[in-house]
Order: sequence, then structure tokens, then C-alpha cells
Amino acid sequence: MSQNVSEFVLDRIKAWGVTRVYGYPGDGIGEFDGALGKADRAGEGVEYIRPTHEEIAALMATAHAKFTGEVGVCIATSSPGAFHMLNGLYDAQMDNQPVVAIVGQQGLAAVGTFTQQESNLERVFADVACYVQTITTPDAAGVVLDTAFRTAMLRKQPAVVVLPHDVQAMPWSEPGAEHWVSRSSDVPASTRITPPAEDIRKMADIINAGEKVTFLVGAGARGATDQVLAAAGKAGAGIITALRGKDVVPSDVPFHTQQVGLLGSRPSLTQIKECDTIVLLGTNYPYGEYLPKVGQARGIQVDIKPEQLGLRYPNELNMWGDVGATLDALLPLLEQKDDLGWQEQLAEEMREWEAEMGRQAEVAYSDGVNPRRVVRAVNDRLPEGVTVTCDAGTTADWYGHHIRLRRGMHGDMSGRLATMLAAMPYAVTAKFAFPDRPAVCTIGDGAFQMLGMNELITVKKYMDRWQDKQLVIVVMHNDDLGQVSWEMRTEDGNPMWRGSQDVETMDYAGYAELLGFQGIAVHSDDEVDAAVERAFAHQGVTLIDAYVSRSVPPLPPHITAEYAMNTAKSLLKGDPVEFDVVKDSAKAMAAEVVERAKGAFGRD
Repeated sequence: MSQNVSEFVLDRIKAWGVTRVYGYPGDGIGEFDGALGKADRAGEGVEYIRPTHEEIAALMATAHAKFTGEVGVCIATSSPGAFHMLNGLYDAQMDNQPVVAIVGQQGLAAVGTFTQQESNLERVFADVACYVQTITTPDAAGVVLDTAFRTAMLRKQPAVVVLPHDVQAMPWSEPGAEHWVSRSSDVPASTRITPPAEDIRKMADIINAGEKVTFLVGAGARGATDQVLAAAGKAGAGIITALRGKDVVPSDVPFHTQQVGLLGSRPSLTQIKECDTIVLLGTNYPYGEYLPKVGQARGIQVDIKPEQLGLRYPNELNMWGDVGATLDALLPLLEQKDDLGWQEQLAEEMREWEAEMGRQAEVAYSDGVNPRRVVRAVNDRLPEGVTVTCDAGTTADWYGHHIRLRRGMHGDMSGRLATMLAAMPYAVTAKFAFPDRPAVCTIGDGAFQMLGMNELITVKKYMDRWQDKQLVIVVMHNDDLGQVSWEMRTEDGNPMWRGSQDVETMDYAGYAELLGFQGIAVHSDDEVDAAVERAFAHQGVTLIDAYVSRSVPPLPPHITAEYAMNTAKSLLKGDPVEFDVVKDSAKAMAAEVVERAKGAFGRD
């Protein structure tokens, strides 16, 4: 049966294993949209998810890649629709995710003529994509698509295919063996790369010689949980996870001390300060100030992205390879440590830290609910198999400090891009990726007003497709862009400025109810547990509108002199919520001191 280019492209992406795409229509991609509709009516299409904006489509494609390990696919029209996808594609680029974007273009004859919605899309996407190419003839359709998918998978980056409107409708036939024509393969290449045997031996020798070994594990180690735990067990190693690698190592591993840095734990800081060997597994952890001092620890890094090796620490050994395959080769060469005192020390410190986090969650604040109490209550009730997402504001601090993911659970956020926009698109994508499992979105009111509110409409549109309809959205409602407010204080010594920081208040629970969902408003600490219980008892969508304090400090595990001095400077310059900030920071720090004193004297 004869095909046009659009029909061929659809068949080809299906050959690459694509069963779901995230898109937004427009005339520039109209013929391809028509092919999608025709295949859908015939029962031969792919699942087409249309959120409320092209940017969300790209963020959802990135989340799809993160949660499923497949290539995420997003579709949009020519400019401006194509431009809207950029932020989501940068999310894929910076978090090393394979995504293919198919974007429309005006007809070939219009290229370079400055006509309406004709832009140089190859130039636009050149920075974000590892491969960007326009399909200019039917013969080129196969090779361009295949190269985009294969390159995205191997480089773990987004690729962009530009599909002009007239080319979409051109007849397609199998290319012949002709000059300039490529007959390409739609078979992926393996990424299960193992470093040379001599490097594996060196890695084993370094780890075997270490007395205080630390594994810093990132999202690049997904799929290698068992190997990471087996290697740590032999080496007597402590484990730290980067924020995006939080779900790689189960929280019930006693020497897993969660994250490190501003939203990390004190036991993780102990590891960084005291380890004599650090092994970075699938992470490009960007905060060099939270890595060991030069000369303190012997460093090893394993990563599938060769350009990210040796960037953060002067490693003794840089290993280009897949984490799981590398550890499989390493394990027979590791010696079993008899002295597990390092792990036992870290496990004891972690118990003390968890007690401190519990104490922080109990502090009462004068201007609203303690956000830590809300997130702790959510964590205590997380169902099996749940996916938890968060934004990049102060919610990320509470996520790092209080969410504990057990085996089989998923958690993620926008990492190096650190966009506030991803929490809701990620949570909704989790419901498509795992339609038989619950999901939880923790999000600030600023992020919720950006894209989160729109995506409740997407949820209403598609939730009938999910076997498990439980989706809990927790909105931290403090009418403040809290993370930026605290960054102004602690990084620059400037007072919070209401002109930029205030968020217009609204009834988020009422908004959810308008859409037919369950809305629960929480105005006091003693309402938190009942609200969360009610949310997880409901087989449907629940929005918890938690009116939280805007003055709760996202305290790091170690308060530096610079942090304290800059905060003091900001208050002296006239912070508009100075009294609450001083009072509530004092309460938080008092809780910290009390817990440390209890630990020091061995009291409960």
C-alpha cells in the first residue's frame, strides 16, 4: 500500500518502540497530525497525549524517558510552537535523557523567505540537540529519523527532526541503491559498555585499599541498584545519592545517608569530610564545594557520558562505561571488608539525623503550617510503587530532607536545569508510564501557578485511561517564591523584595473542586495528618492546599558563616518579614541544637 512521508514517519517511530507521544497540533505539522489521526481511527496508531502547552509536551517527553528508560517523543508545529518546546528539551539535555522532537516547518520553497512562521529551526535547536536535521526529500526520511533515535539513545540527549509541511504529504517509497541515498538501519546500538579489564582491576585495587569508602550514586546508575548494594556491601562503603538518584538506593539501607549539600543530610557531610575513597557512579554532581578536599580522597568515576568524566574532582581513575556492566565486572575482584565500622558509624549518624528531621517537622510557626510536617506526613503514608515528584523551589529541600523512597518507588525532578515547571508534568507523565500505580506531586504555589494549574485540565481529560486514579497534589501555599526569597537573603545578603516575590493568593482547593476533584485546605498543623490520610484513602485526584509558613528556613546540614552573615545583612537592610524570619529561624535552629544535644548525651 502506498504511503506518504507522514505515514512512513509514524511507522518508523513505531519500529523504534514508540507507543506514546506528547504533542500539540498546528498547521505546520498538520499533515503529520492527520496521519496520526488516521492511524488512531484504524486502531494502528500510537497513544497521543495533548497537554495544554508545547513546553509541557517536551517536559513530559523528558519525564517519559526518565521513568520508562525509553525514548521520549514530543511533537509540535513550526514556530512559535517549536520555540515553546525549548525549555523541555533543555531539561532533557541537562539531565541526559533521550528525547526526539518532531517539529513542523513551512514548505521548502518558503525557507529563507521570512514568511509567516518560517524560522531557521536548525539554528534554533542547534544548541539544545545532539542532532538536528530537516527532512528535505522522501528518500531522507528514514536516515534522518533513524539517526535521530540512535543518536539520542547513545548520547542520552535530545534530537530534533524538522519536517516541512509539503514534505509531510509527499509520496514515500523504499529508497534504492543510488548515489547520495542512504538505506539506514532502525536497530538501536547497545549502551552496555564495560571499561577495559586493566581499568577494572585498578578500580578494585583502589577500593580494596580504602578504609572509608563512599559511593556517590546518581540517576545514571538506574537499573544497577543490586550491583551498587553488592559492591557497597563488599567494600564496607557508605552511600550518598544525588537528588535525581534518590530512588536508585532504597531508603531502608542503613548506610544510605540520602543527599549531600544544601538540601542534604549531616551524615552525608560526614562522608564527604572523612572518606578516603570516593566513587562517583552515574552522577555529574555539580556542587564541587561538597566534594572532598583535593588530596583527601582517591577518586574514581564511572559514567556512560565520557564528556562528564573528571569534571568535578581530580579523579585517579575515569571509567567510560555503563554503571551496571562495570560493577558486574568489578564485583568478583572486590575483597570483603571485615571491619564495617564506617558503615555502622554512618548508620548511627543517620538515625540521629532522622530524629532531628522529625524534630524540625514538629516546630510550630506563627504564620502558617510547617511545610516539613506536611511532607513528613506524606512520606509516612506513601503507598507501594508510588512516584513522587517535586519542583526546584523550597519543596526540593523538604523532598530531600523528608521523602524516603523504598524499593519499587520512583522519584524525580528537573535536575541540572532545576526548573520549577516540571513537577506537575512529571507527575502526570508518571500516571501514563505507570497507570496502575499512584503518584504524588509536591509543588510550591509559584510553580503551580506557572504550569501546574493548567495540567489539572490535562488530568481531567485523560484520567479515565488510568487503572489506578490516585494522584495527590500537595501545594505549598505561602504566597511567596520562597526559594528565591531565601537565596536573596543567604547568597547575596539582600532582603526579600515583595515586588518580585509575592505570589497572588487564590483558593487552590476550590479550583480543584471546580474540576471535579477532591480539594482539601489545611490551615493548621493539627489538620495535616487527617488531610493526608483522607487524600490517600481517595481513589481519585486530591489537591491538598497547605497554607504553610513563608518564614521556614531551608537550613543546610552545616550553617556556614557566610550563610549566617548574609542572612543577618538581609535583615538589617529591612526584610519585609524580618520578625517572622528571625523568630522562625531561631525556632528551627533551636530544634537542631536540641536534637544534637540529645545525641551527644545519649538521650531519647
